Amino acid sequence: MNRISPRLLAGAVAALFACSGTAAFAQSAPNDAQIAGIVVAANTVDIDAGKLAEKTAHNPEVKAFARQMVTDHTGVNQQAGALVKKLKVTPQDSEIAAGLKRDGAENIARLKGMKGKHFDKAYVEHEVAYHQAVIDALDKTLVPNARNAQLKETLLKVRPAFVAHLEHAKQLRASMK
Repeated sequence: MNRISPRLLAGAVAALFACSGTAAFAQSAPNDAQIAGIVVAANTVDIDAGKLAEKTAHNPEVKAFARQMVTDHTGVNQQAGALVKKLKVTPQDSEIAAGLKRDGAENIARLKGMKGKHFDKAYVEHEVAYHQAVIDALDKTLVPNARNAQLKETLLKVRPAFVAHLEHAKQLRASMK
């Protein structure tokens, strides 16, 4: 079975938890502008993977899941964009956001080399691991470090959607065995 590459998962987790001080990127806790940049990067990574899966997936349920990921994560990015505009904050790049983008590009390159059931399994495995990492980052890094109440509230509002995505991806994975 094709699973998410350990290197890719380790990179994504390291990037998401860089501010813990124990990860590969040692940096201070992200500020609100960096958190906004991380949110946009994390959603964009999933949108890009979802668009590829919409075109490439073999299983109709995987295609439908991918379409939902594109729709939902595009919506989160729109919410984030509206909030930063309202708060007059420009999303800032950070080592975490750069790591997410780099790892997302590596995942896309890996997935592009796959077809059929192998693609479906690899995509779904990545979605399980990625959503779990994002939920952990929300709980341990992003929400605790958000200083602006509206930003924190938005992060908390979108968390249930990430949990639902994780559960849906786990169900897909179980059905594909």
